[in-house]
Amino acid sequence: MSYTASKSPTKDRPGFSISFRHPCRSDSKGKPGLKVRRGLGTANPEEADALVAQMNELLADESWWNAGRYNDALQTFDPIIVDAFFDGLQASVANPVALRDNIIPLPGREDGYARVLFVGTTGAGKTSLLRHLIGSDPDKDRFPSTSTAKTTVSDIEVIPDDGPYRAAVTFFSEHAIRANVEDCVIAACSAEWDGMSEEKIADKLLHHADQRFRLSYLLGAWQTSDDAADDDWDFEGADVQRSNVVSDDRETVPAAEAAALQAKLASYVERTKTIAAAKAATIKAELLPEPSTAQAEDLQAALEIFQSELFEDEAFRDLVLDIMEDIQLRFDTLNVGALSKRSKTARWPELWSYETDDRDDFLRHVRWFSSNYAPAFGRLLTPLVDGIRVRGPLHPVFTDRRAKVVYLDGQGLGHTPDSSSSVTTHVTQRFADVDTIMLVDNAEQPIQAAAQAVLRAVAASGNYGKLAITFTHFDQVKGLNLPSFAAKRAHVLASVHNYLARLREVLNGPIVTAMERTIESQCFMLGGLDAASEKLPGGVKNQLEQLLEQFERSITPPPLPDAKPSYDPAGLGFAVQRAADSFQRAWKYRLGFAASAEISKEHWTRVKALNRRIANELDIEYDSLRPVADFVGRITEEISNFLDHPVRWTRTPTDDTEAQEAIAPIRQAVFRELHTLAITRLVDEHLVDWRRGNDYKGKGSADRRAVDIRAIYELAAPVPGTVNSEPALVFMKAVRDIVRSAIEEQGGEMKTL
Repeated sequence: MSYTASKSPTKDRPGFSISFRHPCRSDSKGKPGLKVRRGLGTANPEEADALVAQMNELLADESWWNAGRYNDALQTFDPIIVDAFFDGLQASVANPVALRDNIIPLPGREDGYARVLFVGTTGAGKTSLLRHLIGSDPDKDRFPSTSTAKTTVSDIEVIPDDGPYRAAVTFFSEHAIRANVEDCVIAACSAEWDGMSEEKIADKLLHHADQRFRLSYLLGAWQTSDDAADDDWDFEGADVQRSNVVSDDRETVPAAEAAALQAKLASYVERTKTIAAAKAATIKAELLPEPSTAQAEDLQAALEIFQSELFEDEAFRDLVLDIMEDIQLRFDTLNVGALSKRSKTARWPELWSYETDDRDDFLRHVRWFSSNYAPAFGRLLTPLVDGIRVRGPLHPVFTDRRAKVVYLDGQGLGHTPDSSSSVTTHVTQRFADVDTIMLVDNAEQPIQAAAQAVLRAVAASGNYGKLAITFTHFDQVKGLNLPSFAAKRAHVLASVHNYLARLREVLNGPIVTAMERTIESQCFMLGGLDAASEKLPGGVKNQLEQLLEQFERSITPPPLPDAKPSYDPAGLGFAVQRAADSFQRAWKYRLGFAASAEISKEHWTRVKALNRRIANELDIEYDSLRPVADFVGRITEEISNFLDHPVRWTRTPTDDTEAQEAIAPIRQAVFRELHTLAITRLVDEHLVDWRRGNDYKGKGSADRRAVDIRAIYELAAPVPGTVNSEPALVFMKAVRDIVRSAIEEQGGEMKTL
């Protein structure tokens, strides 16, 4: 394949741009030839032509297609051409946590700090709680942002101390953001395919299906004639004092700028409709001559072909690039702090850092990366942010206590009705690095499916000693049969005990019994968290004080018993067999190979979305579809049951509690290592297979994709039997090695007796 470059006028600005297919960078379908566009920095057509000629010379000679030729290329070609070609070619994406560590190290036990991981369902109030713990006023500071929808979509790490205010903000890669933009444009085009209104098309364009990526924050909200009718749905009474949520007029987009944003959005929506209408007309004429009589399978096949061919459409690619250039301009609005890039050739920043002694100034600038403030839509960088780490005098105002605690907050768990759904690995991988796992749950509907999944994972992984549960909205727990705080608390805790009783169906009794003995002392009741800390009632402040005490105690875990277990590996094979069978069975239901009352078949578009994310190495899960987390969860549970039955001890434990304390670190080590094993077996070893599934289109493609995914799972987690295949033997050995190492590291042993 030959590669050539061309010039075109730069949209909305004077000068020319260069466009070319990059021979060494893959597009969103994993194929070489990513379309790249860069500004040439000149309005002179002759100079632009000369630069294009240089790029064509570089593209024609494969000897330049090597990251190591960067300095040589600078001696031969203009830096603009060199940067355009070598950007994204020189280095892999840096670890965002390591980038933040370089600016603000994350303290731990060795520094006298306890680390607390916030986990909870969307809207439970974990970010509202965090505000009180760091002294953030809900009206003036508005950091971190809150709402009933998915608000916290990046990791937020807060380190209270007495130094200056410092921030380190890392961004998703340009590749990941471009993939999200493509998803949004595809969804908007599909809305046109379905004959939806312009407003619906705009909504699909501005809001990604998983609700984590919102172009409206970057490009502005879509204005409709219905907006004026919102006053009819104002629940604020005349006697209710509204909060003054506007802390600085500089955050509000001026009317003229808002009008320009709306005009640009209108042009994007119009271009989306034009692209989709033309492509849809061709495909429907060929594949659906009689749409009213077409079978569901034919409609599905036509839609999938429509979506696949959009990726090959030049107008579609140009629209995506135009939106990406618009997004890139948002970084130009940052007038303080330092933006860092991966290399000299990179144009996409990977880190922003800032330091000041002025609290108000600090929070105002950090809010650009975390806010969901509607009047600022069009200027916010929130959807681009992978993580925010801040350090400074961020202490609570409800107490004089200056606890040395690192607070780690992240995205909510969602409200999946599937009780078998596993906790995202983005959360569980952090269990090993924290001292407290704080489950934040809603006291009005306590311990629903997502909270149950957390308790299940914490128990099986041996981390139940780190658990604390904070029930928010406790002020809304009301009833004639609940006259006192004690009665209300008992009512809420009954849900915890009810679930622990059911958990015995999955895990052996001893570990559940150990949790039941300590759970009540690890639960805290909070309410009214939307108010400022000064307005909280005394009872809530007292519970917050106790919570801080719990965090401080967690830095010094109890000493490990000297009793060490010994195991016979014979039973481990049955544990792996049950785990693999459970994993395979659940995904058999999700992929539609069998029916179940508990687990529903997933829509083909969601399965395809998961396939695309893994194939393009963007993520290992999509929404509640989490094969790696499921793999880790099921094997962890069965190995946990195996570990509950040692064949002997070096010394008989005094009771079940001591036995569980001795086994817990083994469980934790197994849980940690299983994450690596799962990613390797399910993803890394099968990227070719995932990419093949991503390429399917047309009639029967959803079924072929499902068959391929099931085959991946059967190879990655084969069910051991009486006679085992080579993959099953390799799988068994990998698990056995992990368990053996974990046991021996803790002073135990595993050998045939």
